[in-house]
Amino acid sequence: MILAFGGFALLIVSGIPIVLGLGIAALITIITFTDVPLAILAQRVYGGVNSFPLMAIPFFVAAGLIMEAGGIARRFVDLASALVGWITGSLFMVAITTGTGLAAISGSGSADTAAISSILIPEMKKRGYDVDMSASIIAAAGSMASIIPPSIIMVVIAITTNQSIGAMFLGGVGPGLLLTMALLLGAWAFAKRGGATYRDTEAFSRGRLWTAFVRAIPSLCVPVVIVGGIVGGVFTATEAACIAVFVTLIISCFIHRELGLGDLWPLIQRAISLSAAVLIIVSTASIFSWIIASLGIPQALDAWLRSVTDSAITFLLIVNILLLVVGMFMESISAILILLPVLMPIAVGYGIDPVQFGVLTALNLSVGLITPPYGICLYVASLVAGRSVEQVSRRVWLVLIPMLLALFLTAFVPAITLFLPQLVYG
Repeated sequence: MILAFGGFALLIVSGIPIVLGLGIAALITIITFTDVPLAILAQRVYGGVNSFPLMAIPFFVAAGLIMEAGGIARRFVDLASALVGWITGSLFMVAITTGTGLAAISGSGSADTAAISSILIPEMKKRGYDVDMSASIIAAAGSMASIIPPSIIMVVIAITTNQSIGAMFLGGVGPGLLLTMALLLGAWAFAKRGGATYRDTEAFSRGRLWTAFVRAIPSLCVPVVIVGGIVGGVFTATEAACIAVFVTLIISCFIHRELGLGDLWPLIQRAISLSAAVLIIVSTASIFSWIIASLGIPQALDAWLRSVTDSAITFLLIVNILLLVVGMFMESISAILILLPVLMPIAVGYGIDPVQFGVLTALNLSVGLITPPYGICLYVASLVAGRSVEQVSRRVWLVLIPMLLALFLTAFVPAITLFLPQLVYG
């Protein structure tokens, strides 16, 4: 197993795509240490994506792209601006609040980051905001799509650990709102010390808020339909994703009228491309998961951890540090498929609720979306801002502080995660 992980790490450092690194490392391990016929590879690759719930991923991706192109993102920005645009550091507040709203539709951090960046970065530059700090905050706002339902990462975690997708979605609500508040307070504290630039705010207006709310009502209905339908048992996560595409299309084409039929084919092509990239990683990572299980790695790791500590708190500290480091170097879905089959049984053995541990995993990996060298949301925000990742990274630690505080509070106060799932499912 050391050969598999070591080979995978070496391949990634050499610059090879993750999907090839996973497949080659697994192939070498099977050839070297097992008598398993190579045909098993093809079976595992197919079995990794032969899942009805995984069909939610391409539809949620498509819904996010339609949201970005069809005016839904703009309505959320306008509503957030009317709601919090009067606070010091107004555009920071707007970015974070918008990220929370968009996360409840798309489930894709990179799509949300791109939408928020394209709308707010030009205005932030115009007002003289610190561009690197602005990009860091927008990246953090986009990363909330990993934790706030309907999160694609949550879908993968639920499928991988055989948990209820509805319970996972509800479990993400409390930590997601806590993360929003932490980011708002952190951004406000930075803006408060930043001088007159960040006090260029508009007076709060009930009339403006009401107008923005009325214009955003169709867009606000989307997360209510998606999450409400799943939690209420009206439809599955996959069916909800299909409905999300249908609803965002209706809103964008016939209510907002910002998306024409001629715009759909490029969006479909992009959705297919992004979904294929995710699903091929799922398929090759499933080989790794199978090797880990067949070699008894979870049992060996459990025995080692039990010899080190019997404390669930110490275990959570170790796992949080592990996931934060892994998130810096590995794509989230790959990390989930490789590590969670090992860690989840151990967490349950320590008495940790599987829904809480799944949500905690998603929260850790959402931090990884803004930490170099791999943080995809950081890359997107830097690209739109016209800055290098190295430049933006000098400010990202200011955003990481509130995110880590929210992470550790979630880890050690289970009620933040479990209150809603227990209320609904008992």
